Amino acid sequence: MTLLLDDLRRYAVARTLFKPTTLLRAIEKLGFVQADPIRAPARAQDLTLRHRVRNYRAGDLERRYARLGIEEDFFVNYGFLPRAVQVLMHPRASHTPLSAKQRKRTQAVLDYIRQQGALHPRKVDEHFAHGKVVNYWGGSSNATTHLLDDMHYRGMLRVVRRANGTRIYAAHTYPARLAQEAEGNPALDALIDVIVRAYAPLPAHSLDVLVRRLRIGAPQWRDGLTPALRRAKARLAHARLAEIEWYWPADEDPRADDGARSDQVRLLTPFDPIVWDRDRFELLWKWAYRFEAYTPPAKRKLGYYALPLLWQDNVIGWSNVRVENEELVADFGYVGGRAPKGAAFKQALTQELQRMREFLSLV
Repeated sequence: MTLLLDDLRRYAVARTLFKPTTLLRAIEKLGFVQADPIRAPARAQDLTLRHRVRNYRAGDLERRYARLGIEEDFFVNYGFLPRAVQVLMHPRASHTPLSAKQRKRTQAVLDYIRQQGALHPRKVDEHFAHGKVVNYWGGSSNATTHLLDDMHYRGMLRVVRRANGTRIYAAHTYPARLAQEAEGNPALDALIDVIVRAYAPLPAHSLDVLVRRLRIGAPQWRDGLTPALRRAKARLAHARLAEIEWYWPADEDPRADDGARSDQVRLLTPFDPIVWDRDRFELLWKWAYRFEAYTPPAKRKLGYYALPLLWQDNVIGWSNVRVENEELVADFGYVGGRAPKGAAFKQALTQELQRMREFLSLV
């Protein structure tokens, strides 16, 4: 197959920015929606879904989560998945066994949650008062919260809803999985297909990296990732462009063009499927986007939470968006230093900012 870079750019945008649909259908089509707690101006999951769900408002996912038949869990990152996808990773056999002390504490917490029903971490902490631990970012966290997160990861708990952003847990048990077929691992193959449908087209290196990330989402199959990757490359469509092999679902054609080029401006979250893969981003758009929320302010080039700015099928810049005194404030930067000329871009940018106001319930 002969591919042009323009084909891949258009395909990368068009396949994931489908016509807005219902919330559940959008999550099913995406396969995975990455979560992030930073609100700038809203959480990543909300910023991702607003482009793909009709009349979406910030917080709709949290408000409707319990009725949707979806789950929070770690996949290739932490986020939201259709239940049919999430269950493929369980029962999850962690490679880090619990100590005797941890097993005793875990069982006590699990018994308490079973007795009480779905609980806020604060209620569990008040009952057990487990103290403090150092969290992933180096700060201090409730040991109970840390323990609940670990129990969730191990499949002992599930998130039943959120309360002002805090996960509410209930006890849970996953059914035992039948032994995998000698010819392969259908569940693992299905998980890789979800990855590809979420992030295609994928250069070979990015496909390798994403599949390797399943060592956390499905640690029990860590030793099977290499053969699973070989199987995936054999069944996926692929082509070479500029010495790089690209992969995508076999039932899609990156060269297909229905002629309906979108003349919209879209402000994307740094975790949107279009821009999440920084290596792919640079290959497609020929400039380096960096997420700088954890970069010291003096070293930031784009801003604390720069939203990539998509115009038609090109990412041409970025914006830092905030709310001040109930008003939307947006600062822009452009590759090359200048915004596109012409009324079409200006009108599309005005419309996108108005959509952002509606999404944030500022109008």
